[in-house]
Amino acid sequence: MIKVGLTGGLASGKSFIGAELERLGAQVLEADKLGHAILMPDGEAYADVVELFGNEILSADNTIDRKKLGTIVFTDPEKLKQLNALVHPHVFNRQKQFFAEIEARDPDAVAVVEAAIMVESGSYKNYDRLILAACPSDVQIARFVEREKSTVEEAESRLDRQMPLEEKRKYADFVIDTAGSKSQTLAQVEDVYRKLRSEAQRVQTEVC
Repeated sequence: MIKVGLTGGLASGKSFIGAELERLGAQVLEADKLGHAILMPDGEAYADVVELFGNEILSADNTIDRKKLGTIVFTDPEKLKQLNALVHPHVFNRQKQFFAEIEARDPDAVAVVEAAIMVESGSYKNYDRLILAACPSDVQIARFVEREKSTVEEAESRLDRQMPLEEKRKYADFVIDTAGSKSQTLAQVEDVYRKLRSEAQRVQTEVC
């Protein structure tokens, strides 16, 4: 098995790439979905997060209102750091379980974890290969505004709080340029998957 990290930035096409990798045969886990599950009332971090941020982040049904929580942490770096400290260890534990289950079922699998801040958190070191979804910042902004029905100012504000994609390129084994047409992006994804699949099979052969 080969462990692959898939990362990017604001509206850079990361999820699009992840979906195509899954269609091609990779086992894909979205870290964002893990984060959602961990913050549910029966999740590992729920009680700690409510204790830290207070009941004002709760909806009427006692679930955490992610928009309210986001408003707090994305304007306060220290609060964001505290939230990540509560959530990330549980996310990483679930990722370990994911890899263990995949390896037991399919020893020469391409197992992919999709997450936004792999480079920033240093978790990219946990993977054999790192894929970066990249495109120019003006494309990111336009996509975000269209997708979220937001403003350019909001998109720029979010982008300013992220590590530039050009900086993340230094850490990536594969960079997929998503600025072109969907077919151009898909062709790049297929090429990367073919290389990863070959490497996974080679690793398994060496192990055997």
